[in-house]
Amino acid sequence: MFGRSRSWVGGGHGKAARSIHSLDHLKYMYHILTKNTTVTDHNRNLLVETIRSITEILIWGDQNDSSVFDFFLEKNMFVFFLNILRQKSGRYVCVQLLQTLNILFENISHETSLYYLLSNNYVNSIIVHKFDFSDEEIMAYYISFLKTLSLKLNNHTVHFFYNEHTNDFALYTEAIKFFNHPESMVRIAVRTITLNVYKVDNQPMLHYIRDKTAVPYFSNLVWFIGSHVIELDNCVQTDEEHRNRGKLSDLVAEHLDHLHYLNDILIINCEFLNDVLTDHLLNRLFLPLYVYSLVNQDKGGERPKISLQVSLYLLSQVFLIIHYAPLVNSLAEVILNGDLSVFSSKVEQDIQKNSAKSSIRCFIKPTETLERSLEINKQKGKKRMQKRPNYKNVGEEDEEERGSEDNQDDLDKSKGTEASSKGIRTSSENEEIEMVIMERCKLSELSISAVTEQNTTDEEKSAAASGSEITNWNRPFLDMVYNALDCPEDDYYALFVLCLLYAMSHNKGLDSVKLERIQLPAQHAEERNSYNHVLAERLIRIMNYAAQPDGKIRLATLELGCLLLKQLVFSKNGRIIKSVHLHCLEGAREESVHLLRRFYKGEEIFLDMFEDEYRSMTMKPMNVEYLMMDASILLPPTGTPLTGIDFVKRLPCGDVERTRRAIRVFFMLRSLSLHLQGEPETQLPLTREGDLIKADDVLDLNNSDLIACTVITKDGGQVQRFLAVDIYQMSLVEPDIARLGWGVVKFAGLLQDMQVTGVEDDSRALNIIIHKPASSPHSKPFPILQATFIFADHIRCIIAKQRLAKGRIQARRTKMQRIAALLDLPVQPSTEVMGFGHSSGAAAQHLPFRFYDQSRRGSSDPTVQRSVFASVDKVPGFAVAQCINQHSASPLSSPSPSSGSGSTGRCDSVTASSTSTPSAAQSPAGLIGIILKRKYF
Repeated sequence: MFGRSRSWVGGGHGKAARSIHSLDHLKYMYHILTKNTTVTDHNRNLLVETIRSITEILIWGDQNDSSVFDFFLEKNMFVFFLNILRQKSGRYVCVQLLQTLNILFENISHETSLYYLLSNNYVNSIIVHKFDFSDEEIMAYYISFLKTLSLKLNNHTVHFFYNEHTNDFALYTEAIKFFNHPESMVRIAVRTITLNVYKVDNQPMLHYIRDKTAVPYFSNLVWFIGSHVIELDNCVQTDEEHRNRGKLSDLVAEHLDHLHYLNDILIINCEFLNDVLTDHLLNRLFLPLYVYSLVNQDKGGERPKISLQVSLYLLSQVFLIIHYAPLVNSLAEVILNGDLSVFSSKVEQDIQKNSAKSSIRCFIKPTETLERSLEINKQKGKKRMQKRPNYKNVGEEDEEERGSEDNQDDLDKSKGTEASSKGIRTSSENEEIEMVIMERCKLSELSISAVTEQNTTDEEKSAAASGSEITNWNRPFLDMVYNALDCPEDDYYALFVLCLLYAMSHNKGLDSVKLERIQLPAQHAEERNSYNHVLAERLIRIMNYAAQPDGKIRLATLELGCLLLKQLVFSKNGRIIKSVHLHCLEGAREESVHLLRRFYKGEEIFLDMFEDEYRSMTMKPMNVEYLMMDASILLPPTGTPLTGIDFVKRLPCGDVERTRRAIRVFFMLRSLSLHLQGEPETQLPLTREGDLIKADDVLDLNNSDLIACTVITKDGGQVQRFLAVDIYQMSLVEPDIARLGWGVVKFAGLLQDMQVTGVEDDSRALNIIIHKPASSPHSKPFPILQATFIFADHIRCIIAKQRLAKGRIQARRTKMQRIAALLDLPVQPSTEVMGFGHSSGAAAQHLPFRFYDQSRRGSSDPTVQRSVFASVDKVPGFAVAQCINQHSASPLSSPSPSSGSGSTGRCDSVTASSTSTPSAAQSPAGLIGIILKRKYF
């Protein structure tokens, strides 16, 4: 819509085309305009190209020749633009004229040139011209033209647009008429224009905006935002099957844009504008629509309402985005300490005044449209000033004479409306005074309650914060918050309540005293000795629900609850949590351990999932701002990944996702428990960066097993290295020239992330790929090493292949043993996983299929079944599972993998023969391994 429809074409005709950037060419263009004052079908294209050429010459003259603007002003060439515009010569000419003017003002850099163009009020005449705004292209270029002009506003140029004598500001008043335009880009442009106007520190202009336009504009803007919110709520109510998420996302994004726009106005810190805006937001939108819907869900009343989840969601966005202290403090006061009397008292006042429309705490439509209100104010100005000298358009005298009688009739008709609006304004001013008095009374009550709280115990403070012992002070909004946190069935509302509490506690403009009244500490709270026991118990109960096998608590809810609990029970002098709450939290952590034991398996995927989830949790902690930008959480929690919702924001689906959830719950509750007890984490992550060998490390390689090889990288590079295998890593080293027996590490990679394959036509070579650990379960593995290793002979190649395979299995088994220790499971004895004494067939059976081709044989292979080493199950965790099944029949024991009849038969054979396992040295393959070890090591 906003793209330029045609390319920029400059130049003239005849001899003048040889030097288009010159004063002479401008004179030639002026001659063309004087000869073509009337637009016809024959000269339309000529006039358009002439206007383009004049604009190009003006831009060039701004940077190179000031005499160009002197001639432009001397001949009053802007009048020709206006005459062409008023002849209604078609959209083609209008579009081209607006386009060229937009380009002209965008590229003018000198203030003097800008003053030349803005003089004589011709620009204001173009602004107030009646264009055909039903044409999208004309609308786009017109609003872009206004936005370009607003970017040029400052304390000097504002006088060209605002007429202090007639109280007229065409640039601003014409722009805000499109605040609710169907096209989003137009609405965004209007917001930009208004912000550019508000930033100009010109008091007469700002007072005009406050007195003449602020109330009608802000009242209509608030009504537009509220109507948009009701549409959003209807979309949520009718889209339980997640079929219309695209529209819902657009509506949420639009509401976020509204809030950011309101916050941008407030942070300009124009006090009297902020007062008007705050009054309308509180009393016409936030309180009567958002807050009132928290406890009144019956749709039969006269007041409009939205659903509870939408109300909590939008209030969280308000506290996350807006930090203007008078607004957020008044809003928080009602939510935390208010009751329904803030609405009923106003209704009674309205009944007494016989003016239901004057209620300031009701979401109602403005009595007049914005355009009508601006027209009334404009007529008032014309009544005071018989003639407007500055904003008179050329040739509009006749139009004024013809319309004088109609205007007089309009004035007579509008007198009654003006009187009613004055009455409304008077009543609203009285109500504002009443609000100030009420706030002062609340402050006095606050000081009295603060003095009273000095002589109360922690238990009494907690009871007071929960509202359980208050009989004369009903707080339904706060009660709703506590009740929503009790979520044994699902966490649909609990997630929004946690987001709201988090947003309020992290709001920089919110007074910490208001939060301390319910013992909810701010982000940087001072030293304290008590906390809200009821809130802490509700949070711990959420954690206990999350640790149950059939828990319906999403990971986002659990993580947000952990954040709030840490903030709740910690102060500057350390933790202040009661021992009973700490024991309850430990019980929830134990439940998470038992839950994870149910999914503990010896499969490779479990270790990868365990490390991936820990990496994801530590690298990408929760961002509540991003969470509250996601429209999908407004819909009922779903358990299918087909919706595209992130895993932490929905319920798990299938065994793999349930395992992932159990792992993440275990991590969160373990971290919280250690943090509250003041203990450091010593067992996670399983692989610590400080314990790993890194490139350029110098190692003592004396008495180490090294295999010389040639490494050919993917890009064709070839280097000589020595291959060394550590507990967790494979390293490529080169000798250190400074010390004999020492080596410098040139590459180090984890064995568990390695793939080894043989080369078909070369028995001395191996293809080795080592992947970088994935940052998330859905990311594609990225290889950090992909090379071919060539050894001296095939014997050394086999040794290297077996050593890498043995190291990989041993590294993974060691980590599985550490996981078993974390889960308080019996640790499997640390025996050699696969030595050189094992037969190749048995070795192949216990390695992943991607390492050896021989391992593709199934358990039905007779050679595998006859092997004495087939009775030793080398899957990490298998012995643990068998031990638990033999000693206890607890439902928390780890079940054996059920992947088919073949695996079941293999487990049975292992159980039957696990008691008589011959040693590796007793077999012929074991003797071969000893001989090879003596020869090559």
